[in-house]
Amino acid sequence: MTQRTLAGLLAVPLLIGLWVTAALKPLPFVTYEPGLTIDVLGTNDQGKEIIEIQGHQVYRDDGQLRMTTVYVSQPEPKGSNNLFELMRDWLSNEDAVYPYDAVYQRGETVEQNRKQGAQEMTSSQDAATAVALEELGYDVTEAVVAGVAKGTPADGVLKTGDVLLSVDGVAVANGDDVVAAVGKVEAGRALRLVVRRDGERRELSVTPQVSDGKPQIGIQVGTQTKGELPVKVTIGIDSNIGGPSAGLMFSLAIYDTLTPGSLTGGATIAGTGTMDAAGNVGPIGGIQQKIVGARDDGAELFLVPPDNCADALGAPNEDMRLVRADTMHDARVAIEAWVKDHDADLPSCEETDE
Repeated sequence: MTQRTLAGLLAVPLLIGLWVTAALKPLPFVTYEPGLTIDVLGTNDQGKEIIEIQGHQVYRDDGQLRMTTVYVSQPEPKGSNNLFELMRDWLSNEDAVYPYDAVYQRGETVEQNRKQGAQEMTSSQDAATAVALEELGYDVTEAVVAGVAKGTPADGVLKTGDVLLSVDGVAVANGDDVVAAVGKVEAGRALRLVVRRDGERRELSVTPQVSDGKPQIGIQVGTQTKGELPVKVTIGIDSNIGGPSAGLMFSLAIYDTLTPGSLTGGATIAGTGTMDAAGNVGPIGGIQQKIVGARDDGAELFLVPPDNCADALGAPNEDMRLVRADTMHDARVAIEAWVKDHDADLPSCEETDE
């Protein structure tokens, strides 16, 4: 055996070892895989109703409203994905791989991520409760000035924190109401605003200016609840599940529990989406994995936030119908129409696909 042959034989295991070491080295990517789905109209692991209500009659009917989750690999240092794991998820049509910095902040710990998720879950539940009660006719939300742009008509007239009670004699309860009322005013005519500032009622006047073809006064409007709600709602979800993405399904489940009859008509419906106090459905992460999880758990209809529609269209949903849900009200109306006729014309993601 020549010296060159011997050197080559000795080099082979070394190269293999280097390749294996490189392949097993953690890489800066995060994996998304379909997670579990939970029927929020059902019971939790302790056998208690997930939606518990005090101060209102409840109705327990057939059907399921399933919130969806995603298994996300943990942040460093506990979370790490090597080349083999990343390739497996990258090749799958049901999983996904994202750059680490697109999901986590550098230095973010597992505990910090858990606490943030828990806070977002609590906020989501509060908004969902308020929206469900508004849908039932309760007056529990109000519009609040979240910001005033300098140099605009509202500058010097309105202040951040002002609660907007009415615009031109029309009562307003959320940001959408304010936008609609301001949009109806004729150019050059002053708007009469009634606000609550520091607990006192005030009447103000602002003349909108036309911007982007629409009358505007230069404020950002948010929606908040009016103190303690008349109906107490407790949502018993596993504390290991966090984030705001179940807001839409919580709101629908609360509404269903407070109204006679089955909202779902006894069927299994799933979905996702954040919820603000005005009832708007916001975007979430992992839409394709959530669709797969819902499909595997027998859902017939899936509610999709409008901003997630493009990605949802690429998910392997098979026979499960995808329905765009812009607001909680829109979602409720769509479900009711679908229950009456599974072939009904419903809001679709194709309508927003460019």
